[in-house]
Amino acid sequence: MPTVLILDDEPVIRDVLGSVLAKAGFVTREAATAAEGLERLAKEPIDLLLLDLMLPDRPGLEVLSEVKARHPEVPVVVVTAYSSVESAISAMREGAFHYLPKPFRNEEVVHVVKQALEKKRLVAENRALKARLNAPPGLKEIIGRSPSMERVFETIRQAAASRSTILITGESGTGKELVAKALHRLSPRASGPFVTVHSGALPPDLLESNLFGHVRGSFTGAVADKKGLFKAADQGTIFFDEIGTVPLETQAKLLRVLQEREFLPVGAVEPQHADVRVIAATNADLVKLVADGRFREDLFYRLCVITIPLPPLRERREDVPLLVETLLARAAAENGKAVPSVTPATMKALLDHDWPGNVRELENVLERALVLGHGVIDLDQLPDTVRRSVPRAASLPAEGLSFKDAVAAYERALLSAALQRASGVQKRAAELLGLKPTTLNEMLKRHGMLPRDVREPAEPEPAAPSRV
Repeated sequence: MPTVLILDDEPVIRDVLGSVLAKAGFVTREAATAAEGLERLAKEPIDLLLLDLMLPDRPGLEVLSEVKARHPEVPVVVVTAYSSVESAISAMREGAFHYLPKPFRNEEVVHVVKQALEKKRLVAENRALKARLNAPPGLKEIIGRSPSMERVFETIRQAAASRSTILITGESGTGKELVAKALHRLSPRASGPFVTVHSGALPPDLLESNLFGHVRGSFTGAVADKKGLFKAADQGTIFFDEIGTVPLETQAKLLRVLQEREFLPVGAVEPQHADVRVIAATNADLVKLVADGRFREDLFYRLCVITIPLPPLRERREDVPLLVETLLARAAAENGKAVPSVTPATMKALLDHDWPGNVRELENVLERALVLGHGVIDLDQLPDTVRRSVPRAASLPAEGLSFKDAVAAYERALLSAALQRASGVQKRAAELLGLKPTTLNEMLKRHGMLPRDVREPAEPEPAAPSRV
């Protein structure tokens, strides 16, 4: 469900707009000042901004200009009681999608918001389609169009042509091997082999034999010479998956390969040469492993000539719908099924989940839902861990946080949500919160959320008129 930020200094306008948009199926956020609104835009995904031009701390047109500069993808609908041809022209010139003078008709607000979001969707789809058509073959397997993933794509494009060693970091399931393969496919070595080493799967002696090969008779069972993975990757790329699990004794020999471009097979006396590019990946903190003496510092610096950090899925939630669409289409093709639809409630659950297993976990969840479902993926097809995700814990900024301010902000959010659900009727909102109407009224006064002419708890009122 799209999220609309209502930036207006009048509580009654925020409440009415919030109620109207909530009934239309939108999630709403509120801000009373330019500073608060810009902070919200910076900290959470917002799909559309409803902006009042008369704000207490900054001119609305100035805020509009800053929003378009910092968040060009967010459409802005200007709402103001001070309507004039000049302000409308100025707002449109600064990039506003539309201009609504107060008093406005509720249905007109919903219509304009839907129009703006539809245009945003079409622009995003068009951009994604162009990017997909123009993307080099190596990048088409990596799904994402969030700013963090765009940075990853740009680094891949820049680094692929070099022969520099690359370290890919990220949690399990973020797609480190896909990035390694993209680097190989976009490099001059694309016609050469791509060899993967699962570093932690073998004991040190067998790992060395697999990496560097061995000569006949070098150990029991070595009945013939064997070519190692480095020789097999000659003129190509060798990818070390989870480099942090390589034993210390093997790390020293790996360092020699990176420095001298040569290695010594087990039991051999003459070194061999291989023209190999090394790409490594890890989900561990190599800096901590170095500090603990479990990873060589000199090898660490040799590996991280270029580092590509992959963001976890919880930090790029805007990519979830695209991932769902792509992964479902892929799973449907593999299982011989039609691509199912996803209900809004299901998509919300997928967006809210923290995905500790990242894209790999999402892929497994979607394939399970596809196989067990019947053309529509509903909440019932999701595992309990996703359907009943525990709300994320609040994070504490480095500079600290006022407990009193945080509690007050949460209280305001609860009051606003209750008023929205109660269509602005205070008595009903009090019932939803389990409060007395007088208590609710006092809380609204304390937070400055009452219309200026209201002094007592409101009684049930007839349906709101169509104009505000």
